[in-house]
Amino acid sequence: MENAKIRITSFRDLFVYQSSYGLMLSVIFKVLPRLPVCERNDLQNQLRRSCKAIPRLIAEGYAKRQQRAGFNKYLEDAMAETNETIVGLTQCADIYAIRGAFMNEVIDGYDKVVRQLYKLNLSWRTFKRREPRNDVNETCIDTLIK
Repeated sequence: MENAKIRITSFRDLFVYQSSYGLMLSVIFKVLPRLPVCERNDLQNQLRRSCKAIPRLIAEGYAKRQQRAGFNKYLEDAMAETNETIVGLTQCADIYAIRGAFMNEVIDGYDKVVRQLYKLNLSWRTFKRREPRNDVNETCIDTLIK
């Protein structure tokens, strides 16, 4: 696989958003229905909230990407929600014996998401923005004036 650069024009272009959104659908439609009714007001609700929060925080943070600290805060909150989701899924596996390759893939997927969020957060902190280029406009203006 080559390292082609992809232009990011929306939060939907971020691989971490795409991954977290897909995993959220897996949790809601394939994991939560397997929990017993007694967990409806506890583990099920908590997992539903935490897995839905991750793509929402990425999207909201992306809207504040011009504010370096703002975007970083949302990425850190998304990491916290991802960790919470991993713990909840691990509890499902251990307490209610919801195991197997699928559950391992979902937990591993969220582990990858938290690492992606960490790297994106770190990259964004050290990213050097280019200054707006005024030289093109100044050259055009100089040509018009002469």
